[in-house]
Amino acid sequence: MADFDKTRSFNNEAEILKVLGHPIRLKIVAGLCTNECNVKHIWECLNLPQATVSQHLALLKNKGIIEGKRDGVEVHYSVIHPLARKLISSLLTA
Repeated sequence: MADFDKTRSFNNEAEILKVLGHPIRLKIVAGLCTNECNVKHIWECLNLPQATVSQHLALLKNKGIIEGKRDGVEVHYSVIHPLARKLISSLLTA
């Protein structure tokens, strides 16, 4: 019979998995793991409306998975959450 860690809640991990559970957000984070870029580049690459991409970016940013750095009039996004990076890396090498 397996032993379970009764002291660990996995709440943070579950929240990251829930946010990454959407295909568009998963694509965005996978792309940002390899290349920092702005919202226009993201929506052009994904062939999605800017409003759709912006909504997903806002959620990812609010959950602490990505951050945006202003460069003049542009904001460049990158992945900052280590677990999100590990999960994407595991998915891409599976």
